[in-house]
Amino acid sequence: MVPENVLIDEKPIPVLGWDVGGAHLKAALLDGRGVVLHVIQVACPLWRGLAELEHAIDQVLGGLPIKPARHAVTMTGELVDLFESRAAGVNAISKLLTRKLDGAIRFYAGLKGFVDIEQVALNTDSIASANWLASSCFVAEKAPNALFIDIGSTTSDLVPIANGKVLAQGASDAARMRLSELLYSGVVRTPLMALGPKVLFDRDLTHLAAEHFATTADVYRLTGDLLAEDDMAETADGHGKTAIESARRLARMIGHDVEYAALEVWVKLAENFKEIQLQRLQEAAEQVSKLSPSATLVGAGAGKFLVPKLAERMSQPYMDAVELIQAHSAELRHVSALCLPAYAVAYLALKD
Repeated sequence: MVPENVLIDEKPIPVLGWDVGGAHLKAALLDGRGVVLHVIQVACPLWRGLAELEHAIDQVLGGLPIKPARHAVTMTGELVDLFESRAAGVNAISKLLTRKLDGAIRFYAGLKGFVDIEQVALNTDSIASANWLASSCFVAEKAPNALFIDIGSTTSDLVPIANGKVLAQGASDAARMRLSELLYSGVVRTPLMALGPKVLFDRDLTHLAAEHFATTADVYRLTGDLLAEDDMAETADGHGKTAIESARRLARMIGHDVEYAALEVWVKLAENFKEIQLQRLQEAAEQVSKLSPSATLVGAGAGKFLVPKLAERMSQPYMDAVELIQAHSAELRHVSALCLPAYAVAYLALKD
């Protein structure tokens, strides 16, 4: 029994949510009420080695306003070809985080909730690539009838939600890809040859080069959609990110030099690539939305600028994920929506 003259601080301790990806590391710091205090995203080409993740962790910790005592982790980085299997990746990433971070650390295992490091090896299948589910559970609480679409740098998640419940049919990446709930199509790192086999150029359909000459980041730089803070990946040729350099890479995709035409011609080509990606996303969204008809499309991620266009084409309402997030500024809400799994896993940990 606590003496009457002893005051107890029952305010929940802030938590730092981590989303460990194969190309980026994202972190969101929430206070005990679930309000965003800080969000940070850094490049982390994990396929090059665990030293990249270690460096990225140091960058995140060095940029925080306070030293967090609680951590909640979700991941997709276990998929990179550095690891022989997803289980090996989950174990390696979890051990590194446990070594690097001070305080309590819990790992998100999807429908099983959170587990400690001692339980990770027994739950690798549930921990692997579960970040979409963390985001979806958060969205389901705030928008009970929705088609949640998170378009990132590399992939797009499409998750039906009805009556506050996540209705995704797939759990693993393999199942979700088969069911069109996961598309390897993003707005930064996707090679343009993946949008082939043809693209409209100068009124004719032309085949694309099956070469890693350009990425979707080149497309969305030219269309003006991609924010500079989301444009972290290296370019296909290792050169710069100006409009003319992006146009040069697009031109190579159809066998031309950039000098063949004026810049506005290459911008039009970029718009045509954008249309192809929109069509692919719409096909998937229409298939998935059968589980939640007439739902509001909720957009998140670096490519959320595409979701209002999908909503318009599907004649369904649209909501930006920023509207669901509590933060001390509009900028923090915006960045949190771009890094939603990191925010969501911290939010869920506060309720755990």
